[in-house]
Amino acid sequence: MASAPRRPRPPNADLARLIEASGASHKSLALRVNQLARAAGIETDYSHTSVANWCRRGMTPKWPAPRLLAQAIGERLARPVKLNEIGMGEAQTTDADVGLGFPRDPADAVRVATSFWSSVNRRDFMAGSGFAASAFTTPVTRWLVTPADETAGHQGGGQVGRADLDELRGAADEARRWDSRYGGGNWKANSVTDCLDHRAGPLLQGSFSDGIGRELFSVTAELSRLAGWTAFDVGRHDAAQRHFIQALRLARAGGDVQLGCYVLTTMAMQCLMRGFASEAVDMAQGAFERAKRLAVPRVLAFTKLIEARAHARDNDPRAASRALKASEDLLGRAKDDSGDEPAWIDFYHHARLSADAAEVFRDLKNPKAALDWNQQASAMAPGVFTRSVGMRLAIVATAHLQARDLDHGLELGNRSVDILTRVQSSRAKDYVREFNAALAPWRREPAVREFLHRTRKDLGVVA
Repeated sequence: MASAPRRPRPPNADLARLIEASGASHKSLALRVNQLARAAGIETDYSHTSVANWCRRGMTPKWPAPRLLAQAIGERLARPVKLNEIGMGEAQTTDADVGLGFPRDPADAVRVATSFWSSVNRRDFMAGSGFAASAFTTPVTRWLVTPADETAGHQGGGQVGRADLDELRGAADEARRWDSRYGGGNWKANSVTDCLDHRAGPLLQGSFSDGIGRELFSVTAELSRLAGWTAFDVGRHDAAQRHFIQALRLARAGGDVQLGCYVLTTMAMQCLMRGFASEAVDMAQGAFERAKRLAVPRVLAFTKLIEARAHARDNDPRAASRALKASEDLLGRAKDDSGDEPAWIDFYHHARLSADAAEVFRDLKNPKAALDWNQQASAMAPGVFTRSVGMRLAIVATAHLQARDLDHGLELGNRSVDILTRVQSSRAKDYVREFNAALAPWRREPAVREFLHRTRKDLGVVA
């Protein structure tokens, strides 16, 4: 049976009339909405066509664009404009703020987290505004002021014991392995959100002592961080941001300052990759300063690594080099067999530092340093770290292009594509996209045209 045709939305006559009354062109209005969004730390790219679609086709942009649109029109009219005046009174859904809260009270924190986990996997879940750097302000501030709650015990439902904690830790370990091998889009990696909703959530509402509670909050925080990381990897930045915020709050509930430091560093990395390098520097530095007397050297070293990457994206070579040196020094103090290091930081060794240092200097347009660091990075097994190997090849390939070595760059670029066809990761594709952009001086070369065609066909990457 054929499906019924979708009814077209009626034109938004209220919006059209108000725009006409304001005297604003569609182009100037779109520009102002983008400016207001950017001031709020949100990435938008609306055009005159977007405004035309809102008027003529009755389309409604994602939140908070309707609010910003009303503000932009109100500026022209010199009066406040309400959402219903522009025909978008229903635009702000209950989902708009879900998962963004960072309550002071631990019981409220559990309620906010479980509400988010029960919503995020719904097919109709609309997280609202996309990634907004400004949404991190309150969570980061509150964690920096108080990174650990005083108590974690709770009296509620069923008794929580060590077997429950072991089950959650096993789920986290397995998710990390599958994410590294197959990318965040793999079904196994995505199952973390189901674990949070159906297993961790009910446990958080059970009965447990202070000691069990701290461990429960910590392992649940790590699961939430992993859920955020997998969402981040496939480009679901709105969901990722919310998972990270809840991970930071749960780490605080568990009194786990070094896990909070790690989560905040991951949040800084998301800011960095979304184009907010300066904010990422602040967050990484804040994480380090708050945890430097409490976290083991390897955790602090990773924080300095992400700071170095943020400085590089901000085109500050001296600051990047200082942070990278600090990371290397801290790694030198780390002890693999101390028994004090958490499992979630065991990936960070000198090989990883060297690989990321190559990216730092690629971003600084210093191919010689990038290639020198790459020589120090030991080989990673493609079958275990599939995504990382593919991304590293794309980074080094780009450095070769910066050194004007097209042949070597294309060789590594093709090897990168060979590997990345096996993972589901929009983040990994971004590295191929950056390599493609660096091919611009050679666009007329047959081998380059062939490579660009291959990335479109095999990865869906368009330069």
